[in-house]
Amino acid sequence: MKHQYKVHGMSCNGCRSHVEDVLSQVDQVENAEVDLQTGTATITMSSHIPIEILQKALDKDGGRYSISLPEDKMAMEHHHKKEKTATSDKGPGTYYCPMHCEGEKTYDKPGSCPVCGMDLVKEASAASPSRKYTCPMHPEVVSDEPGSCPKCGMDLVPIANTAEEEEDQTYKVLLKKFKIAVLFTLPIFLIAMSDMIHPNPLYALMDQKYWNWVQFILSLPVVFYATWMFFERAWRSFRTMNLNMFTLIGIGAGAAWIFSLIGLLLPDIFPDQFKSSSGAVHLYFESATVILTLVLLGQLLEARAHQKTNAAVKELLKLSPNEATRIKDGKEEIIPVEHIDKGDLIRVKPGEKVPVDGEITEGESSIDESMITGEPVAVTRSVGDKVSSGTVNGNQSFVMRAEKVGSETLLAQIIQMVNQASRSRAPIQKLADKISGWFVPIVIGVAVVTFIVWAIFGPQPIYVYAFVNAIAVLIIACPCALGLATPMSVMVGVGKGAQSGILIKNAEALEQMNKVNTLLVDKTGTLTEGKPSVEKVVIFGKDQDTAKITSLIASVNRNSEHPLAAATLEYAAEKNIKTHEVSEFSAVTGQGVKAVLDGQQLYLGNLKMMEKNSIELPEELLKEVKQVQEQGKTVSILAIDHTVAGFVVISDKIRESSKKAVQDLKSHGIEVIMLTGDNKATAKAVATELGLDDYQGELLPEDKLRVVEEYQHKGRVVAMTGDGINDAPALAKSDIGIAMGTGTDVAIESAAITLLKGDLHGIVKAKVLSEKVLKNIRQNLFFALIYNTIGVPIAAGVLYPFFGLLLSPMIAALAMSFSSVSVIANALRLRGAKIE
Repeated sequence: MKHQYKVHGMSCNGCRSHVEDVLSQVDQVENAEVDLQTGTATITMSSHIPIEILQKALDKDGGRYSISLPEDKMAMEHHHKKEKTATSDKGPGTYYCPMHCEGEKTYDKPGSCPVCGMDLVKEASAASPSRKYTCPMHPEVVSDEPGSCPKCGMDLVPIANTAEEEEDQTYKVLLKKFKIAVLFTLPIFLIAMSDMIHPNPLYALMDQKYWNWVQFILSLPVVFYATWMFFERAWRSFRTMNLNMFTLIGIGAGAAWIFSLIGLLLPDIFPDQFKSSSGAVHLYFESATVILTLVLLGQLLEARAHQKTNAAVKELLKLSPNEATRIKDGKEEIIPVEHIDKGDLIRVKPGEKVPVDGEITEGESSIDESMITGEPVAVTRSVGDKVSSGTVNGNQSFVMRAEKVGSETLLAQIIQMVNQASRSRAPIQKLADKISGWFVPIVIGVAVVTFIVWAIFGPQPIYVYAFVNAIAVLIIACPCALGLATPMSVMVGVGKGAQSGILIKNAEALEQMNKVNTLLVDKTGTLTEGKPSVEKVVIFGKDQDTAKITSLIASVNRNSEHPLAAATLEYAAEKNIKTHEVSEFSAVTGQGVKAVLDGQQLYLGNLKMMEKNSIELPEELLKEVKQVQEQGKTVSILAIDHTVAGFVVISDKIRESSKKAVQDLKSHGIEVIMLTGDNKATAKAVATELGLDDYQGELLPEDKLRVVEEYQHKGRVVAMTGDGINDAPALAKSDIGIAMGTGTDVAIESAAITLLKGDLHGIVKAKVLSEKVLKNIRQNLFFALIYNTIGVPIAAGVLYPFFGLLLSPMIAALAMSFSSVSVIANALRLRGAKIE
């Protein structure tokens, strides 16, 4: 039997070959083939092997890679069966490396990254937490649903959501360890610094050797409890050969502490250069503990900063209410949101948040959709209109039918997309990865050279100088800031985009958008409002009347899902004109529709359809049609049994924001070209009014695809935007596909960026956001690289011969910790960036 799996964590052909070898060695595996491009493994096995066994084999190899079922099988495997209980298990959540060392790989438990050693960060989950209720008078009474207290009859009140209110567990653990580290490190530091006072007042209490033992004892909780995790990570980095910042910290601080311990126990084995005037060996318990405590402080500050980087997702999570009012059997009842089923009728009262996605069945209200679309103006929604979870109702009540619940809602999908995009790797990160791969071995080499040079040319005590400067080099050269430079900016940028109604599928799209110089735009629903309406019906022939032609046009359109078809049906309903069932219906992409009614063959479409079916068009009609099209309106011609009977004029208003959006895009160096299936006369009218660079009309889906390829062959970086099924091939082929959130699911799936508002101005926002994120990433990379470029030589002592300046390992540790925090702080500036 043969099965296919997804493999995560591969970054090069060596990874692919390695994973292939590991999987091939699993019992009952006959053959394993891994494709790096698609990230898939095709495994031939003699009998079914549970995926857990395959994962164990990869874990034993160091845990760099993970294996999972393909998305379609995973969906079946984890199909959610709703249970009517509020005590469902929320699960452990998802944890990921903030440096994204293994791409989108996530972990089920907190811990540290097996590649870089950084603490894993918890992803903000879109899952709606179960809410419990308690009595304010009898806190021991806890219920899954609202109601009254069985003891005193008081209304039960909701218990605060601890999942939202409690601090991140990693931060709390680090804070506790930091307090312990400071508590024991401070006296060590004071004892060591007392040597600067002459005479030393501490020596009046007891000899130096006893104070050395005090420092040793005080250092034990710091080294073996508060910061022991650093040494565990350093050891793992050697074992897996993933050298990282903790490799340097482990070597530097570990060498200082072990040296001090040996100096304390066996002072006679050291030469005189290592000893003070009293004959005691210079110990570095204070350097080791202060370095470790400062590194811990850096980790603590980073943990707090990480909580802010996904603040956008947390704000989105707050949009989802915990409760909803369900109408059942004519009665209203308050239920937890997770208990809502598809088809339930929900009453949304003034000021409340819409709990799930659905359709209004009763009432009308203005709804604030700014948290979803980024647009501050409230919109009016009435019966038949769709509403989305997380939006806020205005001052009127309405009833809605639930259509999408749980993870299917727009809000949940937005959160999921933001999380996935935040974990993806931008191409620019390859530069940082390449540098980091060589960085640690080079730094270790520099530290060794520093020791040798100082041991040969340094002043007395030469070995003390050599040892201290080598440690300073190891500590200050931490590559943490370099690794954080890209993912922090991407995470904040993606969140900022989501708050502005711009959903970015991955970091590559965010970076690629910055390079776009050609934008191909669909007309209907993109440049125009996408809400076509019938302006008039024109009859052709003496035996016809307007009502009859209108009925035929609407009847043949009954089975069509095209927006133009919907417009004709609405027009017929407004005129109280009946429609009829048709047979043999078929839609011809890019041309129109045809069907049979009462034995008559009906054709409704553009000039192409008429020509394709050999329907002759009188000159008089052609002239009239052309005049209408020149005004930017669409004409669909009706023919009955190969004889023209009339036509319908449909207009689609150009969006008010389109003209300014086109001008803004041009100012950013983007050439804007319209592609449409509409006739050339209509296309020309729209293009002229908006000031487009070029246009092409009467295009089929394959024609749009061809145009994309033509511009790509010219060396252009092409973005394509559209909202229909016919746009999907071109969206997928373009360098950046941009879908309108008001369009079809197929178009959205094919695109790398989705504009929830369905407005062309969103592309301007996406372009500006991309520019700002890329600029921020370059700033971070510059800060990290210039810091190490300057810091390492100073730590090595290049300034000593000229100015007598040396860098203490403790100062190096402080600078190293704050370098990472400065990178994160710079990335957080994107939260306030203006992208309008």
